[in-house]
Amino acid sequence: MVATPPAPSHSARRTQQERREKTEVALLTAAAELVVQDGVRSVTLARIGERAGYSRGIVTHQFGTKKAMLEALARATQAGFVPGLADLPPGLERMLRLIDGYIGALDGIGVMNRAFLLLWAEAATAPELAPIFRERDEAFRADIRGDIAAGITEGTVHPDTSADDVAVAVVGQLRGIGLQYLLDPGAVDTGRLRRVVSGYWRRSLGVHRP
Repeated sequence: MVATPPAPSHSARRTQQERREKTEVALLTAAAELVVQDGVRSVTLARIGERAGYSRGIVTHQFGTKKAMLEALARATQAGFVPGLADLPPGLERMLRLIDGYIGALDGIGVMNRAFLLLWAEAATAPELAPIFRERDEAFRADIRGDIAAGITEGTVHPDTSADDVAVAVVGQLRGIGLQYLLDPGAVDTGRLRRVVSGYWRRSLGVHRP
């Protein structure tokens, strides 16, 4: 009778999970570096593995396909770009904090977020990227729509405001500012611009009481 091997201990499972997470971070970082360096069309699973110091087999095992890897990269690079938002209730102030924090974060933008903006721009002409970034942009717009709806309910946003229109405008504005910063950082004064843009939306959306 063949003995059944013991189940992995809790600590062993945790160590395995930590290794998987460490591998994923290394691979996504390598992918982002390649996107920034050479563009998405030059990125392959083999090149990612080589840059990260892993075999292509490990990259394939981790993601399966290049499309799945790009999806993971899009999610990883967008997450946490503006810290502290999760602690704020939906509403106008949260949206203004998002705008201010997004523009302010450009000064310290790292390779992961650079890759996201470059991939977003390329998605307009890359069929493998378009569905990924449509989903990411819709999540971004939904977040802003929630803030506008909450602002209307609490009386800080004018009731005639179209949440859909504002969401499209804000996402386009922030992404566009980000791309301009990547192209010519000296042309984008983030310190001044964050105040100007936040102030514009406060004046445009706010309820002006006598």
